[in-house]
Amino acid sequence: MNKYKIGLISLGCDKNRIDSEIILGTLDTKYKIVNNPEEADILIVNTCGFIESSKEESINTILEMAKHKKQNCKMLMVTGCLSQRYSKELHKLIPEIDVMLGVNDYDKIEEYINNFFNSNDKICICEYSNSKINEGKRILTTPKHTAYIRISEGCNNFCTYCIIPQIRGKYRSRAMNLIIEEAKNLVHNGVKEIILVGQDTTIYGIDLYQENKLPELIRKLSEIDGIEWIRLLYSYPEEITDELINEISNNKKVCNYLDIPIQHISNTVLKRMNRKSSKELITKNILKMRNKISDLCIRTSIIVGFPGETDEEFNELKQFISDIKFDKLGVFKYSQEEGTPASKMQNQVEENIKELREQELMLLQQKISKENNSNRIGKKYKVLIEGKKDDYWFGRSYEMAPEIDGLIFFKCDNILNIGEFINILTTDALEYDLIGVVYHESC
Repeated sequence: MNKYKIGLISLGCDKNRIDSEIILGTLDTKYKIVNNPEEADILIVNTCGFIESSKEESINTILEMAKHKKQNCKMLMVTGCLSQRYSKELHKLIPEIDVMLGVNDYDKIEEYINNFFNSNDKICICEYSNSKINEGKRILTTPKHTAYIRISEGCNNFCTYCIIPQIRGKYRSRAMNLIIEEAKNLVHNGVKEIILVGQDTTIYGIDLYQENKLPELIRKLSEIDGIEWIRLLYSYPEEITDELINEISNNKKVCNYLDIPIQHISNTVLKRMNRKSSKELITKNILKMRNKISDLCIRTSIIVGFPGETDEEFNELKQFISDIKFDKLGVFKYSQEEGTPASKMQNQVEENIKELREQELMLLQQKISKENNSNRIGKKYKVLIEGKKDDYWFGRSYEMAPEIDGLIFFKCDNILNIGEFINILTTDALEYDLIGVVYHESC
């Protein structure tokens, strides 16, 4: 009997990507994985349900995949955050869905596929868990030299705008030995850059070991032969300790790169968001990090148009961005998510004001980014080669996380290997990208 062909579409964040890779790893031996949905007997959409735009993207993707049921597709499965959050609504809205799973039951996915084909009855398993963490073999959807590693699941912060704790459950750290084992397996298969992710990476271990273990985890990972870069994402500013700063500064394998989502800087807005930070603490920690970590690259994310955000509060945020000059910055319009405390707050900001504030900050950051990049001209970087477009090769320095940050473009007449490192001298700057030349004898 021929193997069923499976196609998977993964939407949303890096944590969701890891879940998708576990799904593929679970099904790999008994099914044939295909990239073209027109070829698939089974289509899986792993959805995101974080904010309105991601929900729309997920629903549109499900509807697009449902069209294939009129052709080859024998089963349409929907998994992930959207199905966890809206299983009943999706069941009514899109009857073409045959199997619906939440975020906790990917280890049983083969069982659910068999049950559907044996009974032809629709299946909906979207149980909530405060304890489970998805584990298992993964098939990477990233380039073979880069992989994400989840170090925790869930969140205890309960920011008033965020639905994640209701979808993913309370914060729970993965056992350190499992993370180390996974990293060794990834390196054995060619991975050189590992990117640590979780809803809040900075409090890793606080539940499992009763103390913050992130610096120790980083040290142990850096002892693995073959790992060249360790990158840290989603670090809450109030939890960045001196020990972590020292580890980043002194450990040559750790990228001098921190992603610290501050969301706002006005203390009154931060309080309404139920953030644990303050303007004073954020400023103090940023200055401390820049002082102790040489050539530190800081990425952050900002929410504009949070309920009640006044012109004064927005201008305070704008001034802070002008003063601090973040290396990378993402701006998001507040999304009024049902089930969150912020959705019931008075003084919801009008959509057109959100859009104007988003555009204003992005234009400001564009100028800051061009200025920052201009200051990088003449610097030398170790660059991870990602590919070639037309006459230019391109890659990333330690300052550039995949897919969200810029690239370094350079010419080289020789054939280079994707996933290898090369030394580049920067010669020109764009708003988000850099231009350079190879500065050793390889070209």
